[in-house]
Amino acid sequence: MLAIQLPARLVVRSITSFSSTSTTAATATTLQEIAATRKGLAKVVLKKGKTQIFRDGSPMVYSGAVDRIIGRPPPKTGDIVLVADGLEKPIGWGLYNSVSMFCVRLMQLEEEATRDLNCALDMEKLLETRFDAAIELRRSLGLPSVDTTAYRLINSEGDRLSGLIIDVFGDVAVVASSAAWVEQYKSVIELHIRTMKNIKHIKWRPSIDILKEEGLDISDQTDSDSSMLSEVKVMENGICYNVSLAGQKTGFYADQRENRRLISLISKDQKVLDVCCYSGGFALNAAKGGAEYVSGIDSSSPALELAEENVCLNKFNPEKISFMRKDATEFMKEAASRQEVWDIVILDPPKLAPRRKVLQNASGMYRNLNSLAMKITKKGGLLMTCSCSGAITQSGTFLRILQGAASMAGRKITILRQAGAACDHPIDPSYPEGGISFPP
Repeated sequence: MLAIQLPARLVVRSITSFSSTSTTAATATTLQEIAATRKGLAKVVLKKGKTQIFRDGSPMVYSGAVDRIIGRPPPKTGDIVLVADGLEKPIGWGLYNSVSMFCVRLMQLEEEATRDLNCALDMEKLLETRFDAAIELRRSLGLPSVDTTAYRLINSEGDRLSGLIIDVFGDVAVVASSAAWVEQYKSVIELHIRTMKNIKHIKWRPSIDILKEEGLDISDQTDSDSSMLSEVKVMENGICYNVSLAGQKTGFYADQRENRRLISLISKDQKVLDVCCYSGGFALNAAKGGAEYVSGIDSSSPALELAEENVCLNKFNPEKISFMRKDATEFMKEAASRQEVWDIVILDPPKLAPRRKVLQNASGMYRNLNSLAMKITKKGGLLMTCSCSGAITQSGTFLRILQGAASMAGRKITILRQAGAACDHPIDPSYPEGGISFPP
């Protein structure tokens, strides 16, 4: 069986250096002095024993970690606040939310703020700095390039802008907003995007349900770009795609770019099945790689229409690649009953565990889906199975789920490889919950 695996060798980006010793009084005084010039700046004081995790970089201050808030009147959602230890000594600053379980999203630690006074307690200047860093990182990764024009520019906590995701598709930037502060600084964010070379359109896609938990109801919000197209063409690893700007997530799963490329490298002369194929990403890569025949299955008609368009865009032989509208479970059960098998099976279902409270039910669904996928993978064949459910990944149970699936299918499996998202989706190691990975 095939699984995507994170290599033992890690590539790590150095952002800034931190002192290994405790913060000096002089440094704390400097940040305190800056704060003293801001009238009405509140201070969020942490409970005893809750400070170190945030000193170590975790950006999300849960309300349960807060002991008290000093400031009259109390801070409002979107206000800049100091975050302090039990002795009221500042450890950093961030953006406050009076409703969310994330009471503060930390933006800068004390050591950073006092070394870079230009950004201290100034969200607009900090946004400029973080945007510049994100653009430079992608440039160093070779993005965009002649053969890849779809990539992630901002990856929330991974680019130290918690709650903000920006994907670039050709000349369109799609913004996924999931924090109240992002909506508050919308005009500033759009200003920075518009300074980027080749960006002509901005599509704002707020996560309405998540923002309701942040205290915002923006269900009636209209897009600020009245000239917005409904679709845009992009290139990824030399394959052309039509991306629906109203499609799932931001419209295209750029995180799977490196995994799709792998499929193109191993598909020559193979019979390939892409389950939950969406717009055909894995299927198209298999066809490019010289697969004998490729089948794509999805329950969404709009997704399959895109997949068919993408076959035509790339001038692939329609006699060697086809798509069918079918429920994944139903299709695999019927194939198993016919004892039909494929050399390579890709299973990339939608998020089944958006919250930990549904983890048990989701585990059962993942187990059943993978058991069926194993039954229709030929003996000695390769299965690429993916999970975009953070709750599953962070629980560390996915390998056990696969083992349970193998037992149900009466198969013996070997894990060949595990991997996370593409390298333009950085993860903050102090907040691994912000990462989406695809084990095995």
